[in-house]
Amino acid sequence: MDESAVERAKERVEQRADAAAVDGVLERTRAQLEALAAAAETAAASLPERVETAVQDGLREQVRPVGRNLAEIRGLMNGVIRRLETLEGDALAERHARVDDLALLVDLISSGWTSVDARLARLESVVTRLEQGLQDRGGAMVYRIEDRRPDAAGGA
Repeated sequence: MDESAVERAKERVEQRADAAAVDGVLERTRAQLEALAAAAETAAASLPERVETAVQDGLREQVRPVGRNLAEIRGLMNGVIRRLETLEGDALAERHARVDDLALLVDLISSGWTSVDARLARLESVVTRLEQGLQDRGGAMVYRIEDRRPDAAGGA
């Protein structure tokens, strides 16, 4: 294997570690957002009673800004949730891309080993045929190099 393939594999392993860290941050953020949503729902559930009491006590003017602030917080929280869902989708897409890359790498490696196995099988068959031929003849024929040279034929 060449060095660039090893480097690409190392980079993908590092990217996988980065994706795991992002997943951890997403999970913690999601848990905190759920806790915030629960607190907002609790506050929203008790808000009508408080408003009614405030109206009775003449505090209507002090309650209006609180309602606007709560509506603004809800809007901001919905925006954060949408952004987190987008990040989660992006992280999932990257994870799938890395799995696809890993599958391609496995296919390349397995096809390489299949090729090596086929070459070894061919070599083994050649060696087997040679051994069989030697056994069938009862030995190997020996040729003298001097007899094969053209300059030796004329006599030295």
